[in-house]
Amino acid sequence: MKWLAAKEKKQRYMLALAAMAIAAAFFYQQSHQEKSASYELPLPSEESEQKGQKEQDSKQQDQPETIVVDVKGAVVHPGVYEMLENARVNDVIARAGGLTTEADQTKINLAAKAYDEMMIYVPSKGETSMPMSPPEEKEENKVDINHATQEEIEQLKGIGPAKAAAIIAYREENGPFKKAEDLLNVSGIGEKSLESLKAQIVIR
Repeated sequence: MKWLAAKEKKQRYMLALAAMAIAAAFFYQQSHQEKSASYELPLPSEESEQKGQKEQDSKQQDQPETIVVDVKGAVVHPGVYEMLENARVNDVIARAGGLTTEADQTKINLAAKAYDEMMIYVPSKGETSMPMSPPEEKEENKVDINHATQEEIEQLKGIGPAKAAAIIAYREENGPFKKAEDLLNVSGIGEKSLESLKAQIVIR
């Protein structure tokens, strides 16, 4: 009988050890999962990514447009300057170092608004003749690319129905053209086509 009691005692002891081992394994697994979860960083949601993209696009749209102006004549540093689109002639001349002592201010309008590809010539005192510039085609004969119809755009040299439709589609999707170079974003129009179009269109 003693050996039977000893056997039962040994079995109870083994069962207790097994239960303790199972409990220890369970708690270890739970602790390991909690630590792993604590180190996992939340992934950015699709909504936050879209918000960030919109903010970036908004910043790009808020950037001011620039123009390029050629300054000649009686200024300290004649040359080509890049200015903000709302600049005045006075701002451009100041960028060129200002007027020289020989400049005749009565012949220029310092308050005039500068525009892209503008040429400003400041005459000297006593100058009787102005440099000759090639005559420009009147704007009345040019096509207003921001308001022209499909048929009017097709009248432009080198523009057929497909390109005219592409110009209108781009205009409707992205808004009015701000400068002639924006036409390069239209499918089918390259540098060569743009040079031809510049003499035929006006941006308003």
